[in-house]
Amino acid sequence: MKLGAHISIARGLNRALRMTQEIGGSTFQFFTRNPRGSRARDIGREEIAGFWELRRQTGIGPLVGHLPYTVNLAAEKEEVYAFAASIVAKDLERAEALGAEYVVCHPGRHRDHREGLKRITLLLEERLAGFSGRCLFLLEAMGAHGSEIGSLKDLGLIISALGRPGNLGVCLDSCHLFAAGLDLRGAAGLERLKEEAEEAFGLTRVKAFHLNDSLYPLGSGKDRHAKIGRGHIGREGFRRILKDPYFAGLPLILETPVKDYKEYAAEIRELKELLEGDG
Repeated sequence: MKLGAHISIARGLNRALRMTQEIGGSTFQFFTRNPRGSRARDIGREEIAGFWELRRQTGIGPLVGHLPYTVNLAAEKEEVYAFAASIVAKDLERAEALGAEYVVCHPGRHRDHREGLKRITLLLEERLAGFSGRCLFLLEAMGAHGSEIGSLKDLGLIISALGRPGNLGVCLDSCHLFAAGLDLRGAAGLERLKEEAEEAFGLTRVKAFHLNDSLYPLGSGKDRHAKIGRGHIGREGFRRILKDPYFAGLPLILETPVKDYKEYAAEIRELKELLEGDG
């Protein structure tokens, strides 16, 4: 099983691998650039070469890049839309150079839902067609409340409109799904998730899963993460995800609130205990 967490690469790629080892992880996610802005750390060839070698030695992966939150694929303002298009193109290439298997992006927001879906489709049609690497672009499923785009149905519409390309997949997030009303605490809710994903775009397009408990109750529409077992989803919900034949094979990434990355170690241990035991 590939368990890991969101880890900073600010102190170097090899440091991120060592941090992942420290917490008992076997995969990790990283921001491709500043999550609240546009600046990206310059990563030289020597650092990348050393990273590739250490990754080969440690066996850590898959690697999951995450675009900054400032990227809005559905943006109404043309300058914001152009920025999103530029970052998608640049950071797919950047992730490819690092050997990352996936890049995750929030779909975005638009006051006119239909127009927002159209803008996302047009942007991805151009940017994915121009990318020839092996890294897959993953749209993250969101709670999709208000102007936010990203329900399972939304993602299915985008993927279908693009002709179901092979380099486009989906990343799930337990907190987002719970906020949207999918009750992951029981077997019925997990089966409903799989059925809806299969109907919308095909379950095999799901390539990564963010494991986050929810600070708010079912259907709240609020994306506020809590530590595993400390929120409204609870331990049983995560046990079911971990033991699911399909989801268990994905990179499972913690994005829970921590002050220090070392806190993830306790959560990874807890997840492993959930997988192995019945308590």
